[in-house]
Amino acid sequence: MTESDKQRPIRSFVLRHGRMTRGQQRGLDEGWPQFGLERDAGLLDAPAAFGREAPVVLEIGFGMGLSLVAMAAADPQTNFVGVEVHRPGVGKLMHTMLEEGVDNIRVYCDDAVQVLQDCIAPESLDRVQIFFPDPWHKKRHHKRRLIQPDFVELLCSRLRPGGLLHLATDWENYAEHILEVLSASEQLVNCSAESGYVPRPEQRPLTKFEQRGQRLGHGVWDILFQRS
Repeated sequence: MTESDKQRPIRSFVLRHGRMTRGQQRGLDEGWPQFGLERDAGLLDAPAAFGREAPVVLEIGFGMGLSLVAMAAADPQTNFVGVEVHRPGVGKLMHTMLEEGVDNIRVYCDDAVQVLQDCIAPESLDRVQIFFPDPWHKKRHHKRRLIQPDFVELLCSRLRPGGLLHLATDWENYAEHILEVLSASEQLVNCSAESGYVPRPEQRPLTKFEQRGQRLGHGVWDILFQRS
């Protein structure tokens, strides 16, 4: 292992350069000037980006963005910021926003860790949501899981006091890992009365992926903590 390999951060994602569909490319071309955010611009000025003062929710890793658009459409009084590294997903999100007339989402196409460090001010977020992050299910890959103590402390620093951290996964082993890491943080309190999992909150849409999993008998674990 070279010295540069030792210094290179462990990433929780593999950047795939998939082909963009016409709709995804059109969504990116037409939507980015209005909805796109650049990490190089520095700290996010949410009132300026959205044209209003409102609670801010950050979603990390929104995939193709269908559930994020549904949440934003159902809660137009909230400002949503999405972070996703995969351009086809960003294009699909923006295509759906334009089709459905949803305009209360702004998007970074970038690494979430760097966005949090460079662009999100301390105590500026009302909620952070991370739904179905890559479980990296093989034991030798567990170090690549997004939810690690250092990352959780970074999230806590960006949440306002009383802000919520909501995660969901369909891998029981990862759910146990997330629960252990979050429970160890002195800044977080579990919203479950039994200090375990919570029922799916109404604001999180039931995805087609979940519906299929339910038919096959697969479980989904929602984890909700509050910054103390």
